[in-house]
Amino acid sequence: MRINRFFVLLFLSLFAVSCGSKKKVVTTKKDSNRENAIESAENRVVEGMKPLGETPKLPPVNPRLYTVEDYIRDFAAVAMEEMRLYDIPASITLAQGILESGGGKGDLTMRANNHFGIKCHDWKGARAYHDDDARDECFRKYKDARYSYRDHSLFLTERKRYADLFELDRDDYKGWAKGLRKAGYATDRRYPDKLISLIERYRLYQFDATVLERPSPSYTYTPESPESVTYTVKKGDTLYGIAKQHNTTVEELQRFNNLRDTNISVGQMLVIISSE
Repeated sequence: MRINRFFVLLFLSLFAVSCGSKKKVVTTKKDSNRENAIESAENRVVEGMKPLGETPKLPPVNPRLYTVEDYIRDFAAVAMEEMRLYDIPASITLAQGILESGGGKGDLTMRANNHFGIKCHDWKGARAYHDDDARDECFRKYKDARYSYRDHSLFLTERKRYADLFELDRDDYKGWAKGLRKAGYATDRRYPDKLISLIERYRLYQFDATVLERPSPSYTYTPESPESVTYTVKKGDTLYGIAKQHNTTVEELQRFNNLRDTNISVGQMLVIISSE
């Protein structure tokens, strides 16, 4: 009898613990609507996305040693897939990604996986706030960098002002670079030169050739504007020293490279526009 009573007491104790551990989860209608809106926005971005194998390696939390070459290695496959689906040159997509994300080290990119600086507009998904033309502007936030690349493709293909670009040859990166500014993508008059400079310096045109199954052309880097150069930060560099060396200002370096402060890291690429 004592044994039976022991097992009965043990069973009742376990049952009480089990019941006590269950907590009622309450989901409000507001939370549900927000989750549905985010899911809907992200589903739209990834619609038609084909498997790309492993998720591209993203910049580490401490991006000190992350280089432009690392960025190209991580996102070239994504840019080529977007070219196959949307006819946007992979070289252009990569160059814009490098320029506008600060080579993967920009604050907005690190916080929101936003590689192209696309603002909220009609976006119903997650958001991040970042100082740009004004303080605390609203930018789209993605849970994976590939969604940012897909949204970039949709941004260009769904707006009539960019329609003329799709009449160009798919490997005409110079035409695309100039056409983007003409269509209003950027107000910076040197924007085309910056893109072309990156494409030719890092031979990004080879990815266009891969998609088109053509031999990769061999070009010698000859920037169209000698005023636009790129500089890789070395140990001991400061933003002030780099600005003085290239006859520009700290403010200009911050503006052209989307820097919120004067912090820079070894291996970081800066776009420099000389004031001469």
